[in-house]
Amino acid sequence: MPTKLFVTGATGYIGGDALYEIVQAHPEYDVTCLVRNSDKGAKIGSQYAKVKLVYGTLDDAEILEEEAKKADIVLHCAHADNEVAASALVKGLLSHPSESPGYLIHTSGTGILLFKDIERGIYGEASPEMYDDWDGIKTVTSLPDHAPHRVVDKIVLAGGNENPAVLKTAIVCPPTIYGKGRGPDNQRSQQLPDLAKYTLIEKHGIQIGAGKTFWTNVHVADLSKCYLLLVEAAVEGRGRATWGEEGYYFTENNEHVWGQLSKVVASEAHKQGFIESDEVVSLSTEEAKKLMPRAPALWGANSRCRAIRARKLLHWEPKEESIEDSIPEAVKAEAEALGLIEHHAAKVTVS
Repeated sequence: MPTKLFVTGATGYIGGDALYEIVQAHPEYDVTCLVRNSDKGAKIGSQYAKVKLVYGTLDDAEILEEEAKKADIVLHCAHADNEVAASALVKGLLSHPSESPGYLIHTSGTGILLFKDIERGIYGEASPEMYDDWDGIKTVTSLPDHAPHRVVDKIVLAGGNENPAVLKTAIVCPPTIYGKGRGPDNQRSQQLPDLAKYTLIEKHGIQIGAGKTFWTNVHVADLSKCYLLLVEAAVEGRGRATWGEEGYYFTENNEHVWGQLSKVVASEAHKQGFIESDEVVSLSTEEAKKLMPRAPALWGANSRCRAIRARKLLHWEPKEESIEDSIPEAVKAEAEALGLIEHHAAKVTVS
């Protein structure tokens, strides 16, 4: 019998790219995807003729529970904060017999590490605090409840602890993701594209406060490789992976400072002729919120981690271009979306 894989978020940026990676490697898998409507379904169908579709939303608990019951593996990439969906998927997978356990691979995010800066209301300043998923695994899986994404992380962890013989859980925790996705619908990330977008709109670079905050990053194709390795480990029956309390995987490949990245974005926008100089302007927290409500957290708080577990156990080896090397294409893509490519020469005169 082919492996039955149920995927949420298949038309999203993360889930779409992960689906591409998995189907390319294993066309023999029996894949079912949750989609909201027929338009989304058509996009998946045009790229994957064999993939089955189930129509519903993340709030349709009965649908999710039923699909989880039928699946060998659930890859949940749709929403890191939807409690209904996580609870339903856990409940469905817990109905598996112990001789045929179910696997849940859930997507969280290193936004969970922002809680201290958010608590203090301090943005734009560096923090030396570094988290890791090996020696520091107990710290990472016991963060305070008010940390972003923590409520749903706890649902997943509790499900794996309730009956570890029946349900094996893994949480994948990506940082800043960059690169063009390969999925059937949304191929755009958020943090870097939005930085490029508002640099073009405001006609200058943007940083929060002193611009000294750190985030780690990963190319979307490298992230998808980690999902593939976890799925393959599940198919093998645990494989090299750890699950449950030790099934927590950061997926970083490098680290950047947001102020420095802002300078590269502004320089590239200037080089491509979209803004008149490569000046970077420092914004206060309130000014940044007016630009984009989540800007202070996404560009001005620290999220630092080390992805040890995936490298040690899964032999995960990120190989794609760096975030800095991806900036020219990111700036160009945002300029196209803003309608600047065709007409920018008439709108901007570069001295």
